[in-house]
Amino acid sequence: MSAVSAIPIRQALNNPAIHPELTPELLARVAAKSEAVLKQLRDAVAEFGAEGAITFANSLGAEDMVVTDLILKHSLPIEIFSLDTGRLPVETYDLMGKVEQHYDTRLKVFFPDAAAVEAYVRNEGINAFYDSVELRKSCCAIRKIEPLKRALSGKKAWITGLRAAQSPTRTGLPTREFDAGNGLEKLNPLSDWSEAEVWAYIRSKDVPYSALHEQFYPSIGCAPCTRAVAVGEDIRAGRWWWEDPASKECGLHVKKS
Repeated sequence: MSAVSAIPIRQALNNPAIHPELTPELLARVAAKSEAVLKQLRDAVAEFGAEGAITFANSLGAEDMVVTDLILKHSLPIEIFSLDTGRLPVETYDLMGKVEQHYDTRLKVFFPDAAAVEAYVRNEGINAFYDSVELRKSCCAIRKIEPLKRALSGKKAWITGLRAAQSPTRTGLPTREFDAGNGLEKLNPLSDWSEAEVWAYIRSKDVPYSALHEQFYPSIGCAPCTRAVAVGEDIRAGRWWWEDPASKECGLHVKKS
């Protein structure tokens, strides 16, 4: 079998969840919420400074593309970075390229420590994260949490694209909180946005997004730990689907007591 024929074919489907009807009411609501997000971001710049004090963690999901568009379209002095775990779907890398081309920018990309990845794979196995929650969290710690700490080093605040409705672990998510684990302020400006509002913004503003969203991937992480969901299934059901939904997080957004 040739290398080309061995590559699985993913068909471009038409996911109705990401094609909401752009009614005047929906667009008006999105416009009002967009202004509120812009105000929060501008207030943060005024509070923390414009010399690299604030950074935005862009995981290339739909919500993050909304925040990316608002930052870059309005020339806000906020750094944007992404984490390359080394196991991202090809569609995520494709989107990175589209973002850089669409906005004429360069994403700041952080990678995991190569020696730590090598040791994990050598000692535990290439796909050990399927074997236990502990091994999965260890993988996330190496590929996500440690690079995030480097990305946040020296910053006064960081921004996420989290929404409260995304999972049971994110209910009651405030638009601003103190991140005790990383020692800085954390802004979640899309906390009260619905999925329809996110996609109405993307559609109305022609914002680039991952091709996986059309294939029923509402939440996208590393390729081995992400799958499509069924119509009507919880939007986070495709992430670490073999674990308890009430506790599955990678550790990037777990609150420290």
